[in-house]
Amino acid sequence: MAITTIIIDDEQNARENLKLILEDFCPNIEVVAEAGSAEEARKLISKHGPNLLFLDINMPNEDGFELLESIEDKDFSVIFITAHNQFALKALKSGAIDYLEKPIDIEDLQTAVSKIAIKGSAEGNVDFDMIKTLINEYKNETKAETIAVPTLSGYEILKAEDIVHLEADESYTRIFLADGSKCISSMTIARYEKVLDTNTFFRVHKSHIINTRHHLREFNRHDGNMAIMDSGEAIPVARRKLSGFISAIKTF
Repeated sequence: MAITTIIIDDEQNARENLKLILEDFCPNIEVVAEAGSAEEARKLISKHGPNLLFLDINMPNEDGFELLESIEDKDFSVIFITAHNQFALKALKSGAIDYLEKPIDIEDLQTAVSKIAIKGSAEGNVDFDMIKTLINEYKNETKAETIAVPTLSGYEILKAEDIVHLEADESYTRIFLADGSKCISSMTIARYEKVLDTNTFFRVHKSHIINTRHHLREFNRHDGNMAIMDSGEAIPVARRKLSGFISAIKTF
């Protein structure tokens, strides 16, 4: 009997990649829908009543934990997808929640799926009290003070509070620091949006992420919507990002 599933990830390429892998290597899994946001996922879960969710933890606006917290009738299993090792380890310790780290390893995927199949049913497979504990730990967790930035020659260790803003440069990212220096990272800005602490960093534009907590001097509407940094640099705030940006800076 097929296990029906919904893939929930804000990255379309990630959803398509996982779907292809499932088709090729997990024939007992039937993907009935895909969602790019928690809001979309709620509607699809209600419509399809899936046995299983492949759920990305880190999504903008509302993350995977918050999605689960908002659903009253949880009669499905969950396999978390995460780029964050610390979340994965917590999920592992629960003993009832599985996870996959990006990029997804086929053997790990098959192992996670086999646990669902062995159960024979989604019911009772997930300890949602444990998920609630994870949610609370996740929200209260102190974020890492440093990040390892992949560069062309290796890794550069930076203090998060020293990063003023990040700028997309095709498939690379330029990172501007408080001392006036900068480094070039081989990781895309979309990837940084997912791994940086959203309480500190905000993607104000398709090409820009700024440090709102430590280096935002003001928000100026006069010459267009501009975030003015401590360095004096003016970073454009896209119209579609404006509401979320204002809500983010009002929380300080």
